[in-house]
Amino acid sequence: MVALRTFTYIDILQPQLVGFLQTVCAGFQPLDGMAALFVEIAPGIAINSLTDAALKHASVLPGMQIVERAYGLLELHAFDQGAVRAAGDAVLERAGLREEDRMAPKIISREIIYGVDGHQSMLLNKMRHGDMIRQGETLYVLEVLPAGYAALAANEAEKAADVRLLEVITFGAFGRLYLSGTEENIKQAAEAAERALAAIRGRTDDKR
Repeated sequence: MVALRTFTYIDILQPQLVGFLQTVCAGFQPLDGMAALFVEIAPGIAINSLTDAALKHASVLPGMQIVERAYGLLELHAFDQGAVRAAGDAVLERAGLREEDRMAPKIISREIIYGVDGHQSMLLNKMRHGDMIRQGETLYVLEVLPAGYAALAANEAEKAADVRLLEVITFGAFGRLYLSGTEENIKQAAEAAERALAAIRGRTDDKR
């Protein structure tokens, strides 16, 4: 039995998120302006079958397929939003699920740190795959369950404000998003990210 954790479409991938994904994708890298689908399921091994269904039914490219014992993640993208949605339909059909069977995102923690000290920015820059944070900037950290929704939060934040995307973790027990920028821009980005997560409807239990 497959449990659907994350199921979310991204209409237009933003440039910083695209650049970030290009640093971590093991498969085909996305380009600016593509649409994308993030699917996260449990148990993880079942993601192989869902990838098979998506690629055989729609003209899309796989960027990430991550198989862990507990969870599996699939990211697909294409310039044609219809093709991405057709791939999503094929995934749901193969799994015997509906979109509303997904988990609704739950924000586990959020914090905003103003005027980051230079020594802390050094630590953050060691762990990021994206842009670098500068001393004195404002830092926003979001932790979300399930993990795959961190990608949607990142994309909507980038649409809303001029911020730097430091890190996005879209798989595992929890998703995390790190952004930096001015105090006002971080405020706008955080509001957009959290508003996008609140708009997603799904089940509220976190079993599997």
